[in-house]
Amino acid sequence: MKKFFWFVLLLILMLPNIAHAEPFDKNVKVAFIRDGFLWTKINGKEQKVSNKASKLSYQPQWSPDGKWILYQIEPNKKKNSETFTEIWVYNVYTKKHIKITADGYNPKWSPVENLVAFKSGWVLNVSNLEHFYNIALGVSDYTWFPDGKSFITASSASLRPDGWTNPILFTIVLEKDLSKIKSFTKNVKQLYTIPNELKKGSISMVAADPGNFKFSPDGKWISFIVSPPTASWAMDSNMVCVISSEGQNFEVLDETIIGPSKWAYSQNLLGYIAGGGRIVLGFKNKDMKITEMPAFKSTTLTPSHFAELGFGWKDDNSLFVSRVKEADWSNEAKNRPDPSLFLIKIKEQTQNQITHPPKDFGDYQPQYLPASNKLTWLRKRDIADFQKPDLWIADSNGQNPQVWIENIDGYDFYEKKN
Repeated sequence: MKKFFWFVLLLILMLPNIAHAEPFDKNVKVAFIRDGFLWTKINGKEQKVSNKASKLSYQPQWSPDGKWILYQIEPNKKKNSETFTEIWVYNVYTKKHIKITADGYNPKWSPVENLVAFKSGWVLNVSNLEHFYNIALGVSDYTWFPDGKSFITASSASLRPDGWTNPILFTIVLEKDLSKIKSFTKNVKQLYTIPNELKKGSISMVAADPGNFKFSPDGKWISFIVSPPTASWAMDSNMVCVISSEGQNFEVLDETIIGPSKWAYSQNLLGYIAGGGRIVLGFKNKDMKITEMPAFKSTTLTPSHFAELGFGWKDDNSLFVSRVKEADWSNEAKNRPDPSLFLIKIKEQTQNQITHPPKDFGDYQPQYLPASNKLTWLRKRDIADFQKPDLWIADSNGQNPQVWIENIDGYDFYEKKN
């Protein structure tokens, strides 16, 4: 009888929590790729939304209103034996797919409305989901300004008999009525000519390809990565740079090979992983750094004898890193270090391990979901493993971890704003 009494009492105490508990993914939708198909996970339910397996060669992207998913595929059939990619959008409410173009790549949503920019060769285009329009020529990489009214674009350097030319940054104002565009140069303004050789300390590099543009929270600064002329060289050395949005101040911050730089949410703090040399040369010389703008004050957060493989901001004062102990490269996967996630609190100067993957597994690509106060990451066997990882989710302190989506490839989140 006493056991029954205590059981009933415990159930009563738990009922309020059960009644008020909400699914952790109520405020977030996921678009992801699995086995060549586009999938969604909405309200806890996974659904395959494409009918034919294809090579999805680009991470899906949610539209600003959360109604559309932008994706890029490489069809099984090729035109004249040439590889080309199609750009599509999918409406999660009407369940309809719309082809934006039969030959395009590097698509990006406007940050404020349902317009899609994309490249076709060296041509920058914009689509309103019904028609697309040519905007500018000679564009290598680009991104939207935060207001969605213009672009920052880059033209790559080229090799001539007298040496390499300079890469150049431009701004392009978008016409309000896309159908009335008559000139590809009318709204183009040169922003900055990048030196053809970039230096940081004793390291120098031929500057060829600027890209991965990111705007600071106040829109006054733009971070980007400048790569050297060859893919092999870029595997060993790139440069993190910043420029003021009006083009008056330019600075080379550091050498990098791991991922783009990322700004904090509301302060002009730029995070990046500094250090050159591809991973097969060793798990070393990969330090988490933050630089405060406009003071250009940099701080290294990685302790001695450790290396970082990825990071994501939690808030303006803290971030997550995927960290390993320094080690030489080994051709045997079992002898390579596997990363776990650490939470760094900058002002408190604390760093704590918050995930503990099982032996021979590592945790990569931490990403925080502010609306849900959850941490996500990829868990897989090895950095060089071709097996698809699982997407994990946990409380922001790493507690209550669980597999969220199995066997996942590229993915993107859409969070409802509170």
